[in-house]
This record gives sequence, structure tokens and C-alpha cells, in this order.
Amino acid sequence: MTTNNSYKVLILGHGEMGQAMEQLLSRHRLTVWERRPPGGGAPVVLEAVAGQQDFVLFCVPALPHFDLATRLRPHLARGTLCVSIAKGLDERGRTAARALNDALGSDDGFAVLYGPMISEEIRAGRAAFAQAGAVHREAYERVRALYGGTTLHLEHSTDIAGLSWSAVLKNAYAMVFGAADELQLGDNVRGHLVVTALDELSRIEAGLGGRSDTARGLAGLGDLVTTATSAGSRHHELGRRLARGQAAASEAEGVHTLKMVRVHGFFDIRRCPLLQLIERLLAEPAAARATMQEFLARARG
Repeated sequence: MTTNNSYKVLILGHGEMGQAMEQLLSRHRLTVWERRPPGGGAPVVLEAVAGQQDFVLFCVPALPHFDLATRLRPHLARGTLCVSIAKGLDERGRTAARALNDALGSDDGFAVLYGPMISEEIRAGRAAFAQAGAVHREAYERVRALYGGTTLHLEHSTDIAGLSWSAVLKNAYAMVFGAADELQLGDNVRGHLVVTALDELSRIEAGLGGRSDTARGLAGLGDLVTTATSAGSRHHELGRRLARGQAAASEAEGVHTLKMVRVHGFFDIRRCPLLQLIERLLAEPAAARATMQEFLARARG
């Protein structure tokens, strides 16, 4: 299936990240699947192309991961590696990794890529960075070969749970940074928020089967700072909207994440002051300034 380091890759989804991955992997033999292709054309028949692929790259939200992987599983060639970049939870509260594990019946057949990977920068030819979460070193080496010679720089981690929760929660945390910036609370407050978010994230990951130090890596601190400070970050902009008294979009991944945490009780959010703050901002955006000031007053003791 592989010749001269050129692989057959099925890209699921052709949004901003799907297009960025298509550009990064342009030297390979690519097939792109979209649920609703532009122009009203028929989508690629997954069952017909699945057996020809070395990699299946999930560039869709976490929600359809289980169904798509279940649909693909009987048709995948032996050794095909599924790779996800999704940073959210499905309606059952599963991370992309958990959904793939449930669908494929094993943690051997997939990997995740999380870190500072803004799609606009990738498409502009700028450097991007990610941790490739894979149980076995061999799977990581395959992913590294896939992206060899591109501007995406990879590190290996076996802590799939920690990487996944870093990726999931950073969108929620990014909203409070946007609110603080809109309220012009200053750089010192931003530094305090980074430390607080990192402390919470470390404790959450350790409690959910990950390693606490993963929060300080590319998928944690690296992606958090990127998402929380980028002018093009959707969740940073949602935080700005909240500070202006406007409701956040309920379908946003960070908003959905907090809802799923409450519904499924993954951890005690009462022990996470920053996540509680974000919930209050979402519930009462008109009181954003007072809510932020109250939070900072408590931080000062």
C-alpha cells in the first residue's frame, strides 16, 4: 500500500482543519470525504475506499467519530491507522479517543494529534506543533513518517487520556481569557489565569487516568496559550462576547464540554474555580464584569 513514503490517506471532513491537513499531506495520495459536498454532489462512498487506505484522518467534530468509525471498521485494511484531531466530547461524553476505542474495539488502531495547530497558520506555511498520542511507539513512528517533511513538528506521548482532556478543556478555559481581554483586565490577570487553568487541568487529568504533567506539554499549556490568546480563536471571541453581555453559541465545543461534564459527572467542578467562573459567565453574561471582579477579589484573599 505504501511506496516511497507516499501513503494513501482518507481525510474525513473538509472544513478549515481538513483543508489544512490536505495541504500538509499534499505529497500523499489523498481521498477527501464530506458528508455534504459543495455543489450538491454525492459524497465519497466510505465503504468503497476504506480498504485502500494506510491512514484515516478524522477532521470532523467528536460527535460523529463513533458512527463513522463503526461504519468504517469492517472495511479497513489490516494495519490502517485512524488519526483524530477532534477536541471535543460526543453526546455520551466520550472524547474522540474513547469513541474510536469503543468503535474499533482496541486502542491499537488509532492515534490523536493535539497541540498548537491553528489551521490558518498551517495553510500559510507556518510551523505547527503537536503531541501524537499513541499506545505503541510503532504507531507514532508511522504518524511521524506521514508528516515527515512538513511544517508540523511531532512529539510522542502514550498518555492518550491526558492529551484528550487537555484538548477538550482548553476550549472552555479560552473563553475566560477572552472575557478578561474584553474587560481590559490586563496582562497580570492573564498570567494568573494561565497558572490557575494549568493547576486545574493537572488535577483533572490525574483524576481521569492521565498524567498531571501532560497539562504542561504541547497539548496542554501549548495549545491553551495559543487558543486563549489568538485573535482568530473562536473560543477567545466567545469570551469577548460574554463580556459584552451577549450569549455564547450553545454548539461551541467549550460550551458543550461544560454541559457534558455536568451531565456525566466526570469530576467535581466545585473544586475547579476557573471552570465555575466560566459557567457563571455563560449563565449570566450581563454580569460578566462583576463576576470577574468577584473572582479576582477571592484570588487576592
